[in-house]
Amino acid sequence: MRQQVLLEGIEVIGFDADDTLWENARYFSEVEATFCGLMTPYMTQEAARMLLFKVEQRNMPWYGYGVMAFTLSLVEAAVEGSGGKVPAADIQRLLTLGRCMLQRPVVLLPGVAAVLPLVASARRLVVVTKGDLLDQERKLKASGLLPYFHHIEIVTDKKVDNYQQLFDTLSIPARSFLMVGNSLRSDIQPVITLGGHAIHIPQPDVWPHEHADIPTSAFLRLSSMAELPAVLGLG
Repeated sequence: MRQQVLLEGIEVIGFDADDTLWENARYFSEVEATFCGLMTPYMTQEAARMLLFKVEQRNMPWYGYGVMAFTLSLVEAAVEGSGGKVPAADIQRLLTLGRCMLQRPVVLLPGVAAVLPLVASARRLVVVTKGDLLDQERKLKASGLLPYFHHIEIVTDKKVDNYQQLFDTLSIPARSFLMVGNSLRSDIQPVITLGGHAIHIPQPDVWPHEHADIPTSAFLRLSSMAELPAVLGLG
């Protein structure tokens, strides 16, 4: 595994948003735990968790990612898992939990507030994130980080084609791009497939959908954002 990324040749550094710049996954985990509790009259909590994931995967081509897609899948899984017996009050509770997720305060992850100004002084920065458009725009504005970014890209998915379109928009080759994110599937794999560079900063709560098998020699892994300036030669 490489221990340093040389900034020479890197024109743009991309940052994932959710669980890279600010907390996000734990809110989904909290609501998922409530859902599993509501389903105990019909199945075990582990079975409820597996059912929800199956429904989310099934709905992804239609609903995409984000809180609204998650909320719709919660309701669908509750109806399916209960055989249509789930009380209306429980459905209302799930809808309320989804709405509350859209009103959560933005909590920056450790190191982000100090690191971004330093990195922004050295290279152009972009945000590459997926999810609900309105929710992502809300969080970006509330984060106070917008002044550091040259470009914002909110996409329906983060696959090879999405990144190639971003490179075309920025008029840069893949080799001039460095991506920083917490998801192997969405932030790391597509970028290195195109010939770009990637830094993985994992977080405790990782949605199973975001896992991927990638040789660790292909990217650099850090334990926190605070380590980023040093590996970029800025600290």
